[in-house]
Amino acid sequence: MEREKLGSRLGFILISAGCAIGLGNVWRFPYITGQYGGGLFVLIYLVFLLILGVPILTMEYSVGRASHKSILPAYRTLEPEGTKWHVTGYFAMAGNYVLLMFYSVISGWILYYTWLTAKGEFTGMDAEGVHKVFTGMMSSPKIMIIAMLIVVAMTAAVCSFSLQKSVENVTKVIMTALIVLMVIVAIRSLTLKGASEGLKFYLMPSTKHIKEQGLFTVAYAALNQSFFTLSIGMGGMEIFGSYIDRDRSLTGEAMLVTALDTFVAITAGLIIFPSCFAYGIDPGQGPSLIFETLSLVFGHMAGGRVWGTIFFLFLFFASFSTMIGVFENLQAFAIDLKGAKRKTAGIINGLFLAVMSIPCALGFNVWSAFQPLRAGNTIMDLEDFYVSNICLPVGSFIVILFCTRKLGWGIDNYMNEVNAGSGIKMAKGLKFYLTWILPLITGFLVVYGIVTYFHG
Repeated sequence: MEREKLGSRLGFILISAGCAIGLGNVWRFPYITGQYGGGLFVLIYLVFLLILGVPILTMEYSVGRASHKSILPAYRTLEPEGTKWHVTGYFAMAGNYVLLMFYSVISGWILYYTWLTAKGEFTGMDAEGVHKVFTGMMSSPKIMIIAMLIVVAMTAAVCSFSLQKSVENVTKVIMTALIVLMVIVAIRSLTLKGASEGLKFYLMPSTKHIKEQGLFTVAYAALNQSFFTLSIGMGGMEIFGSYIDRDRSLTGEAMLVTALDTFVAITAGLIIFPSCFAYGIDPGQGPSLIFETLSLVFGHMAGGRVWGTIFFLFLFFASFSTMIGVFENLQAFAIDLKGAKRKTAGIINGLFLAVMSIPCALGFNVWSAFQPLRAGNTIMDLEDFYVSNICLPVGSFIVILFCTRKLGWGIDNYMNEVNAGSGIKMAKGLKFYLTWILPLITGFLVVYGIVTYFHG
């Protein structure tokens, strides 16, 4: 079966960015930016993104482009004879499935809130009323499962047709709409009375927060965010490398995707912080900020029904683009490993994901008594822990070793692949850093992240 290809460079950039851009860009990045020193944190974050995120991203792209296969068969194709690197591909594959099991549920929340806001549900509603809507959704298995099933069906439908005509073209539209809507809402947010204080809190460098939190804590938070924002480690980016030709070097492409991901994250802060300060709201509330507090804000803002609908629509586009990007990886697994046709793979993966996402949806209501890992946890927390604390960092550690060790693919093969084509090159002088320093940093993230989760 001939390997499908993306139709354009723009399609590759947008579909890669769509997979990377997610809900963490919208509520996690602005929150930790304010918590850890505003503009100074952003500067530290950008440095780590450049020295950590971009190199690992180029490694995933290189493995994909050199093999023209998804993560497990890619390792099998490139690994030296007698080695078993491909076995780790099963953990990466599991990570993609588990990620979508809870991402589909969260995307369902956003879709439901887009509909509620569009029909004016929150107009003039007080805080108690908004809270009741949120708790009503969370406690309703019917709402949670139906919303999730709609999202899964939409995702499977997009990914069941051709790569270029369906996945690529739909992602182009979604990402273009996402950026346009974000800019529109950001401009509106910046014009609110009192918005300047939020902007100052968000972007002005502040040593006060660094003194309060400690430099190591702030640096680790920036390191952690730069690592996870690009969704590297599970083959989610590797698959898009397998769909492109060797006419462009991969460092420049990785930098473009990273820049787009960062633009969305920073723009989200330009929406949230001015809005919160304009209405005297604490911006550090995570998911409840999005679904309760901002719904209350839009409910009392002039034209809030329109602005709120646009806000939740762009939020849904962010989550849906990730759903499509990761689901495409599931499609590639079925096609590469089993020789399945794309439509057949879409139906099977869609049905499997729909069934396996139900426990997460029920974890907030019917099965809320089940609290894995530690008290207060939900099934979603367990799934998120597996993805965020195990699959992403461990998977990245493995791909680094694979691309830099003689027992793996090797640093020379990686350098030849990453630098093939025109564009920005990966400097050969970075070989020592890539071979020794990068795996040390990533290994630290693996150990420290797990330890602090249980003992932090």
